Amino acid sequence: MIYKDIKIAGIILAAGKSFRLGKSKQILAFKKKTILHEIIKNACNSLLYEIIVVLGHNANKIKKKVDLSNVKVTLNIDYEKGQSSSIQKGLKLISDNCAAGMFLLGDQPLVSTKIINILIKEFCNTKAYITIPTCNGKRGNPVIIHRKLFYKLKSLKYDTGPRILFNEFKKKIKEVETNDYGINFDVDTQKDYEKLKALHNE
Repeated sequence: MIYKDIKIAGIILAAGKSFRLGKSKQILAFKKKTILHEIIKNACNSLLYEIIVVLGHNANKIKKKVDLSNVKVTLNIDYEKGQSSSIQKGLKLISDNCAAGMFLLGDQPLVSTKIINILIKEFCNTKAYITIPTCNGKRGNPVIIHRKLFYKLKSLKYDTGPRILFNEFKKKIKEVETNDYGINFDVDTQKDYEKLKALHNE
């Protein structure tokens, strides 16, 4: 789908090894499916033009447990080099007619379709270089990066993400207050996972 004839790609970064949790959080059970399934579902139901999923660690296992039929999939064999390598893999699959990329994390299942659409509409209205959601003033994810900054993302190294651009382009940032804690909730530990299940009575 698109909004105001402006196409935005969604890049789901799901290649990590889940060091702190000790198991692949992408395929942890959630809402009778998996965490990654929920993230993909929310993205596919949104105004995003296309969805790209970057896999890495345990890719084959994830492919068996998650329906990837409606998304583009790329494999990052260098996932241990950090988030930058996954971002760059995802950028290679973005269609040339996309004005921007939205970077979603593979451990944030509470980022709703509503939040994704709010950010997309804000970008389409402002064309900001960087569009960031906030909750009570605290910045979260996903972040939209204008195509004009893709060259910067392609030069990232190690475990760095779009946030490294925030200082350099602070005058080009548009913050969007969402009042939604889901933008700052990620599943990094077993405690986080238990909290997630408790929130949804699982």
